[in-house]
Amino acid sequence: MKLNLSLSSSRQRGASLLECLVYMAVLGLLLNLAVLAFNRCWDDSKHLRRNAEDIARALKAGEIWRADIRAATGSIQAVTLTDADQLLIPQPAGTVIYSFAHGELRRQASPGGPVTLLLPQAYSSRMQADARAHVTAWRWELELAAATKKPGLPPLFTFEAVPTQPQQP
Repeated sequence: MKLNLSLSSSRQRGASLLECLVYMAVLGLLLNLAVLAFNRCWDDSKHLRRNAEDIARALKAGEIWRADIRAATGSIQAVTLTDADQLLIPQPAGTVIYSFAHGELRRQASPGGPVTLLLPQAYSSRMQADARAHVTAWRWELELAAATKKPGLPPLFTFEAVPTQPQQP
């Protein structure tokens, strides 16, 4: 009779070891899934922060552009060159030049002056006159380069401004 007890107790120890191995496999699987979920959330957080910084940069550039348009003292000119599009805004201190080339928008306070990089990752930029009934307004349509291959919504901006000085057509 003692022999039967030892057989049943050894079977119980074997079953316990097998159960431990199954629990360890399930725990490993759950930990692997948790690490994958954490990495995805971390990456999404980085993309969200980068997008928020790009949007803030675009809004700041738009406000600078509006201030420059409002301070214009003469006729604003849009110029298309072979490698860049430029907007020339005459002001009392000199001409402010906005230049878009190779996905970068730059602002130069005066010809020969320092050049400031306003937007390093722009997909497209178009500054054009918008003739209205009694005034010529200016519109700037800006599309930022998407950080991901499939953005949910392309980052598009439209800024409008009217010079305080009357413009000659």
